[in-house]
Parts: sequence; structure tokens; C-alpha cells
Amino acid sequence: MTKDRRYIAYGLFALVLIAVAAALYLQAGGDEQARRGRRGGANGPVPVLVADAQTMDVPVYLDGVGTTKALNTVTVLPQVDGKLIKVLFSEGQDVPKGYVLAEIDPATYQAAYDQAVAKKAQDEAQLANAKIDLERYIKLASTNAVTTQQRDTQKALVEQLTAQVKQDQAAIESAATTLGYTKIVAPIAGRTGIRNVDEGNIVRASDTTGIVTLTQIQPISVIFTLPQQELPRVNKAFAAGPLTVESLAADNVTVTDRGQLKVVDNQVDQTTGTVKLKAEFPNPNLQLWPGQFVNVQLLIDTLKNATVVPTAAVQRGPQGTFVYVVNGDKVAMRNVTVTQQDDTRAVIATGVNTGDKVVTSGFAQLTDGSAITIGNASAAAPENTDTGEKKKRGEGKRKRSEKQ
Repeated sequence: MTKDRRYIAYGLFALVLIAVAAALYLQAGGDEQARRGRRGGANGPVPVLVADAQTMDVPVYLDGVGTTKALNTVTVLPQVDGKLIKVLFSEGQDVPKGYVLAEIDPATYQAAYDQAVAKKAQDEAQLANAKIDLERYIKLASTNAVTTQQRDTQKALVEQLTAQVKQDQAAIESAATTLGYTKIVAPIAGRTGIRNVDEGNIVRASDTTGIVTLTQIQPISVIFTLPQQELPRVNKAFAAGPLTVESLAADNVTVTDRGQLKVVDNQVDQTTGTVKLKAEFPNPNLQLWPGQFVNVQLLIDTLKNATVVPTAAVQRGPQGTFVYVVNGDKVAMRNVTVTQQDDTRAVIATGVNTGDKVVTSGFAQLTDGSAITIGNASAAAPENTDTGEKKKRGEGKRKRSEKQ
């Protein structure tokens, strides 16, 4: 009897498990049917977002990474030996060209200058006396009071003293130049760095460390590289006129300064397959600093009246790129040719016309001719170039232009 009860209990337990499994199965089927009902059934319309194809001017950029470099850098060295008696600049000070940075004790060089001036005065007095004697000899020689040889000797003396005076003048100029070197002036306009020598020290013309390093950072230059494959496009655009270069902040979106391309290097680096370019920036707010790494964008072209769609609308398949274009309550698949694409928008050469509505989401359930329902597409529309120069590039690096 106990064994029969046990069998009955096992049977009841099995029936309960079967009932629970059946209930779960029916519930899962109901949920799936509800989901299909919400989306219109297995063959019902697919919910999508769309955006209008627009016409706008699209800038064509090439991205590079560069190093900021001072336009000019000068290590200010003394040109004469002596004691440094004055330092007339502060570290980090902006100074104009010709500004007196420091002074060396001029006493020795002033004495040499005064000596050269005195020597010239002495020789000029002798020359004046020799000229007077020459005039006398010329008059006496005409009356045969003196010989012609005496007259010629006096004339030679006058010429000798004249040359001596010229030599004295050169010595004065040399002494004046040396004396001027005791005032150390800024050879360029720029910003001073950390001072290397303090007042009271003896400095020499043979010193290599210098008194201070002066850098010109307004304007400032950036040297960056581009792949050698871009060289033909750069040279063609550069030959047509000045090219704008933009420096980007750390977010790779914000433009910190705009400058112009100045030089394309005359050779390609064979080890890296890149070419160097140099741009110059006004740097009004000192946002660029020598030695800094910076991302730059070189504007080489602007596509006028280009047809633009969101990048999300462009799909790729075995036969190339395509988009889904809205046709009433259905979509049609169209093959397109993309000439340029970045993170936010794609420039379409063929396949789409301005005003066409293209699908930007919901592709997993779409096929050519699928029925659709359109949601809010305002957030998916591409931005106009005139409303946001910074936002139009999107976040992250710009993809290279591509021909398809």
C-alpha cells in the first residue's frame, strides 16, 4: 500500500511539471504574438528613422599630427668678456626687438674707445700742420727757393697722415662697436626663458650656455606630416592659392587657432612614407606653445552644392554602398557613390537627389520594398555647415576621402 501511494505521488508531481511547462510555453507564445502585434506582425511595417538629403558646401580636410615650434629661437650670448653688472629683463617677459636685456661693465671698452678718439685727434693735428707746410713748399718751389724733391716729400707726408687719420677712424668705429656689445640687446621680438646667468658673474664671448633663450611665439609654427599619397592633392591645392590650417584642442573638435600653410617639404621620408609640412599661426592667445603636440586639419578643397546624407544612412553590401530611400510607405534600395565621408555625414555623387528621404535606422528588418512607419527624424538630419563649424566634424578623427 505504501508503494502504491508513492507511485501516485510521483504521478501527481509529473502532472504538475507538465502543467507548469505548458503554461510557460503559452505565455512565451503570447508575448511573441504581442510583440508582433506591436510591430504589425511578421510582415507588418518596420519602424524606421529618416532624414532628408541636403545640398550644402562641404569642406575637404586632411588630418595630421604635428609639433609646435617657435618661429624663431635665439640663445642670447655675450660678444665681449666682462662682469655682468645689470640684468634688465624678467623671466617670461615679452620683449621687443632691440630691448636691452643686460649690461656688461663697459669701463675697459670705454677707455679703448677714448684712446682711439684721442689718437685720431693727434693725427688730424699733424695732418693739418703737414698741409700748411705743403702749401708753403709749393709756393717756394715755384720760385726755386726749395727743391722739387722737398715739395714731393712733403706731399707724401700729407698723404701718409691722411691715411693714418682714416685708420684712426676705423679704430674708433671698431672700439665703438665693441663698446656697444657691452649692452646685450634682443635680436628678435619674443619671450624670454629662464635666466642662465645672474648679476655679478663674469661672462665671456666663448660661453655656450648664453644669458637667456629668446623665442618668438607670436606668430608660431607647426610642423606636421601627411601620408605621401595625399601629396598630389596638397600640391595642386597649394599651387592654386593659400591653404588654411586649423589646430584642434584635446577634444579633437574645438578649433583653437587658424593659420596658413607655408611650406611643403621637398622630399618624402622613406622610412615613414610621409611628407612634412609647415604652417604658421598668429597664436593671439598663446594657445600654442613650443614643443607641444597638436592635431591639425588642412583645408584643401570645398565641395560646392554637394548632396549630403547622414553617415548612418550609408550601408555596404556585396555590390557596394547603398541607401534605403523612402517611397511612400515603402523603401527602395539604391546604389550610391560616396565621394567623402566622416563620422556625421557622407557626400553622395550619384544615387540620391536633394530632398530624398533616406533611412538612418532600423536596417536589420529592411529589404528592398519593405513597408515602413516613420518616426521622428529631426535628430538624424545632417547639420548645415553654416551653423556649426566645430560640430560638423563630429567627435574622433575624420575619415579620409574615398572614391567608390
